[in-house]
Amino acid sequence: MIENYRNVVMLKDGVRVLLRPMTAVDEQELIKLFTPIGNEDLRYLRDDVRDPAVVQGWCQTLDYGRVLPLVALVNERIVGEATLHFRHGPKRHVGEVRIFMAKDFRRRGLGSKMLQTLIELARKQDLHMLVAEIVADQSKVIKAFKNLGFEQRAVFEDYFMLPDGDVRDVAVLMLALRPSVDEF
Repeated sequence: MIENYRNVVMLKDGVRVLLRPMTAVDEQELIKLFTPIGNEDLRYLRDDVRDPAVVQGWCQTLDYGRVLPLVALVNERIVGEATLHFRHGPKRHVGEVRIFMAKDFRRRGLGSKMLQTLIELARKQDLHMLVAEIVADQSKVIKAFKNLGFEQRAVFEDYFMLPDGDVRDVAVLMLALRPSVDEF
């Protein structure tokens, strides 16, 4: 069962991090993760995560069949959150991934560890493909995804609108979880 999933990873600086599914009891720690977000980070997020009601909504409506949220914990502190979004109908074989980390845990390898865990869980859920949409000017994030096997498949011009109305291009990256079979 996914609720019992646990993965302890070691960052390159020796810090041990527990990755596990988010539960309703994580609400206060998630609020602590998102409250200090600066306006620059907030510009790139889909929701106003500084609003405790947003986080409360996530925690109170958990449905692992729709979204599988993982939290990254150091001791009792949540230092990152990653989500695997499931699709339905003709796209039920495709999952979408998103990742957020506390500023003091960026550039330490945590994002890659969380993404590797999402890939592992997607395979266990029998998904065929993962997709990530990344604002194109975040070149380091795009490079990190490519280092884990994602391929850039498209760039959508002016696809992401910032709160001030400015627009950014979005890179669409995909990872095939199953080899394609081109037999005749």
